[in-house]
Order: sequence, then structure tokens, then C-alpha cells
Amino acid sequence: MEITKITSHILQYALPQVLGYSQQFYQKRTAHLIEVETDEGISGWGECFGPGNIALANRTIVEHVIQPLILGMDPIDRDVIWHKVYNLTRDHGQKGMPLQALSGVDIALWDIVGKVSGLPLYQLLGGAHRRQIPVYGYGMMLRQEGIADLKARFADEALAIQQSGFVATKMKVGLGPKPDLELATAVRKAVGDDYRFMVDANHCYTTSDAFYVGRGLEDLDAYWFEEPIAPEDHDGYRELRAGLKINIAGGEAEFNRWGWRALLETRGLDIAQPEVCALGGISEYLRVLALCHAHFTPVVNHVWGSAIAVATNMHLLAAMPNLPGGLHPWEPMLEFDTTDNKFRDNLLQEPLNIQNQVASNNGYVALPTGPGLGVTPDRDVLNHYNINNS
Repeated sequence: MEITKITSHILQYALPQVLGYSQQFYQKRTAHLIEVETDEGISGWGECFGPGNIALANRTIVEHVIQPLILGMDPIDRDVIWHKVYNLTRDHGQKGMPLQALSGVDIALWDIVGKVSGLPLYQLLGGAHRRQIPVYGYGMMLRQEGIADLKARFADEALAIQQSGFVATKMKVGLGPKPDLELATAVRKAVGDDYRFMVDANHCYTTSDAFYVGRGLEDLDAYWFEEPIAPEDHDGYRELRAGLKINIAGGEAEFNRWGWRALLETRGLDIAQPEVCALGGISEYLRVLALCHAHFTPVVNHVWGSAIAVATNMHLLAAMPNLPGGLHPWEPMLEFDTTDNKFRDNLLQEPLNIQNQVASNNGYVALPTGPGLGVTPDRDVLNHYNINNS
């Protein structure tokens, strides 16, 4: 079997309303899907992390840098392919977009291996430690509203997520320390004292401001404080973890095993959040997961993107060993974006139906059972939203 072609499918549409987080507001939803074709008619699907113009740049890397390196190679040799691409591009980027581009290709190769073997991804990875996965819903994005309107909307959205059956919820912050705590207080009041909620700062604080917000979140019994400071500030993460009682989460902006080794050795994370569509794909994710568990750091994958990313992470979470083991083990959760996402809900020939499963199964979803990722994009949807010719 030989790789004959790699295609980037960049999909985009205008959101019904502007959404934002601590760094920016955005008006369009983008997904960057990868299709790897072979001479035996078997194709694999993957996804690259990165919205908007980042996806356009990654398309160039996929089609004009990675594709020429691996055409004619056997897709089963995915680890050989990974190291060939990494070694020949490392002088030009050990992090960032080259790794995002490689991630989508690597995921597609694993999908091919599953289809060739007739096995779902979680079995290729060693089997399912859990057949059902708890799901948390994140929403409560920033908008260009006053604080009173934001507080009211955050409270309504948090309650709606809770009532939809999700096991927990996550909110965005980024207005500043004091108004951010007002938003968090509104969410806690809406969902009550016994419902788990988390706070995502997208690295907007200085360390001192992060301490201020973190102490306020402790009083609200928030479960984790995500990306409080810049991802490069490993010393700051260590200080926050040592000085706060709330769980410190992060890592979505870290890449490959070497970046993760440096981050984990600081002991700055209570919860690691690797992003498989960015850090180097499934091949590298498995090495990062092993590093996290070697440092006794539990993992809750970062999930952002289309149904391809969601399905990939469902398999990875199913195949993740308990850390530590026990009668009532600590369980990883699937992150689910509750905002408008046609590339998740409408992309597949057979939808994942996450929301319906969550509502009918006490916040849990079942695994895809088909070979590889177990999902197939609808060509009509791809063609409708494709901006490849732009």
C-alpha cells in the first residue's frame, strides 16, 4: 500500500453571533480536515488544530512540505513517517504550525491502519478501559456586552448546560480579575453548590492576577483553573500550583514529547490537557500521555474542532488507563463545545449525536465502533463549506 495524495479540506462559515475569549473575538468557524488517499482505495481522515488564516498556512505545510516527503510511503509505517517528517522539518519549527500540520496527517494514517485491520482506534491502542465517557459542556463565551448582560447570559447558559445533562461545565474569562470573578460567581449561583464548573483564562493573566483570581475561584469551589498564565511561563505554573488549592490545568499550547517533558518536570500542572490535533497527532499523543502518567499527572484532553477531532478524542479517552486505579477511579472527561458548530453536528454521514446521548444517558456517550475513527465525512457538507479555492 502506498500514499498517493494528501488533501487539506478547509471548511468555514459565518457564526450566528460573534464569539470571544480572552485574546480576541471571532465571527467565523473554521475546520481543517486532512484526507490521505492510498493506491488501494482506502482513505484516512484527520484534523489539524488552528482556525482562520492559521488553517490556510497549515494547508501549505501539509500539501507542499509534508506531502512531497511521504508520497509513495506505506501508511502503515506511521511512526517511520512521523519521524521522517519531524526530523526534516525540525530546523524550521519544533512547535506550532509544522506540528499542527503533521498532527492531521498522523491521525489520518491511524484511521487507515484501523480500516486495514478492521479494528476501531481504541483497540489498536490496546483496548477500552471504559465503554462510556463522561462529557462536560463548555460555553459562556465572551461577547461585546456589558458586565450585567454577560453575567445574566453566563448564568442562563450554565444552567442550560447543566439541565442538558452534561456532568460539568466550563466558562471563559478575560475581562479582568474583578469582573471575571463576578462572572464566575454568577455561574456558581446558577448551577448550585454541588455541580462541577471550571474556568478557562486562555493565558490572559499575570502571575499575581492569576493568584487573585485563583483564590476567588477557590472560594467558589471551582474544579480547575485553565491556562491562567502564558504557556511559556513554567515557573509561574509551578508557583500557582504550589500556592493555590484549586487544580491548575493547561498544556493545550504545548507540543511534542520534548515540550511536554519540560512542562511536566516543573510539577506545575494538576491536570494536563494535550491537544492531539496540534501536538503531533496520535503517535506523539501516546508518548505525551506516557510522560504525563510517568509524572502522575492526570489527563483531560483538550478538544476543539469538528466531529473528526471529537471522534479521535473519544477513542483516546476510552483507551486511557486509570490514574491511579481503584474501585472508584478518577475519570477523564470529553470536552464538548456547546456553541454553534456545524462541522461537528452536520459533518458526518452518521452523526455522533453527542447532545442526545448526554441527555439520555446521564452525561455519558458511547464509543464509535467502526474501524479506525469509525466516522466518515459527508462529501456534500465538505463541498458546501470548502474554501480551498479562496
